[in-house]
Amino acid sequence: MKTRRRRTAAILAAVTAALGASALTVAAAQNASAAGACDVEYDVVNDWGSGFQANVSITAGETLDGWTVEWDFTGAVSGISAWNVTSQSLSGSHFTASDAGWNGAIAAGQTREVFGFTASGNSGEITNVEVDGVACAEGGGEQTTGPEPTDPEPTDPEPTDPPPAGTPVEEHGQLHVCGAGMCDESGAQVQLRGVSSMWLHWQTQPYAQNLQGLEWMRDNWNIEVFRVAMGVEPEGAYLDDPQGWKSEVETVIQNAAEAGVYVIVDFHAHQAHQHQAEAVAFFSDLADRYGHLPNVIWEPYNEPEQVSWTGVLKPYHEAVTAAIRAQDPDNIIVLGTPTWSQDVDTAAQSPVAGTNLMYTLHFYSCTHAQWNRDKADAAVDAGLALFVTEWGASAADGGLDGRVCLDEAQRWIDWMAANKISWTAWKLDVGNDSTNLLSAGAPVTGGWDNYLHGHAPFVIANLP
Repeated sequence: MKTRRRRTAAILAAVTAALGASALTVAAAQNASAAGACDVEYDVVNDWGSGFQANVSITAGETLDGWTVEWDFTGAVSGISAWNVTSQSLSGSHFTASDAGWNGAIAAGQTREVFGFTASGNSGEITNVEVDGVACAEGGGEQTTGPEPTDPEPTDPEPTDPPPAGTPVEEHGQLHVCGAGMCDESGAQVQLRGVSSMWLHWQTQPYAQNLQGLEWMRDNWNIEVFRVAMGVEPEGAYLDDPQGWKSEVETVIQNAAEAGVYVIVDFHAHQAHQHQAEAVAFFSDLADRYGHLPNVIWEPYNEPEQVSWTGVLKPYHEAVTAAIRAQDPDNIIVLGTPTWSQDVDTAAQSPVAGTNLMYTLHFYSCTHAQWNRDKADAAVDAGLALFVTEWGASAADGGLDGRVCLDEAQRWIDWMAANKISWTAWKLDVGNDSTNLLSAGAPVTGGWDNYLHGHAPFVIANLP
């Protein structure tokens, strides 16, 4: 379910109104005089039955230098997780949250979307709303509704230009899952091959974000797909700067559309299930604005560690997948699997319901051998569609010792070719690890024939 409603009127008289869960507006007072009354909007943007996502906006009657908002849910709600707030709490049905500092200032007459949250349960309505401890103006917390907006919200335009002639996206178009494989717009089974970025915040230079470099890889290495690995948890990564790193990911998406290559948007985390609210917000926003593009592939969880599939990972994927599907009904989503995305056979025993879903398989050839392919074969035999979004001809640490294991890597390459399993090799950066594709001095814009490092020659030899 997707809704987009915004108030266009100022303060309304307080009247009781029964409103569906998609949007709710309540009148609140900034201070005891009620002259500073403002509007608070509770906007449910996604509801998947067992839970929901909502955004909250405040329209200030007088300038606010900080705020605390609270209300009671009419439905049974639990497990709430909000972002862009401090001091959030849920006691029974009563919810309270305060600004995070940077979003505390709201000018008189200004409407500002200040935070969002996900929760388990029934979205229902909200009552007894207070802002800074004062009940709704003259209405004792009664709910009021606003008119439908007279002007539609601006949306990102549909692409008007086709992908460049001769590019992978021009050739294959919209992708979809077909059985245990991937097919293109014409129904032909396809195997995409390409490379992955380094964790964005740890790149030595912004290789991933450079359009010329991407076009050079397309034309010289023949890559068909590029994976942008947005680090989430480490210091300086997404959780520390969500807007900054999301903007960098958007640059890669836009470059890929211009270059006519497929792009995997990777929430590169090892504990993403602990940041479900942030993941839902991230993918909801990007799917809303870029889900119309035929070349986008979503990857909500890079490498889960040794956690339960049915108890932890599957519920996480169900929530994030529902958020994506509310905005983007058809692009492929690749779901991370237990034990650093190796236990695809476990996921095959209880797959996530939905369409165009694939499952992540990772390998490093000095560590993972036939036993791991046996697990993958079991998953494929069970009908699971796999995508190797990360691999290296090295040890599982990415090749800190500088070794490459090319014989075993070739067995993996042959196995992926036989099963038409798409892949992206780790990683486009400079460094001593044997999985770094580039050597010192490699320019950002491409032209890397004399700057190959580690397993790069092997990777490039196996690109289309």
